[in-house]
Amino acid sequence: MNGLRLLRIAAIAVALPVIFNVSQRVTAAGGHEPAAGVEWALGALSVLFLLRALATEYTQGPEANFQKDLQWGLAAGGMLTVLSRL
Repeated sequence: MNGLRLLRIAAIAVALPVIFNVSQRVTAAGGHEPAAGVEWALGALSVLFLLRALATEYTQGPEANFQKDLQWGLAAGGMLTVLSRL
């Protein structure tokens, strides 16, 4: 894995919790409560993205690097989001 791929994965992984927090603040500013079970849903999606990233990494060639990076980043970002909310 080269540096550019790691940079893309890290950028996606860091951006996801930031975007999620902004979304939660907008929801709270609108007078709505956060949905119950959001952490569980994010955790489940993160596991699915992780499994998909593993499968794609070993079955696709270098032409799918952006797709693989997106999946790795979403899996890591989802886990970071869940950890930051606990």
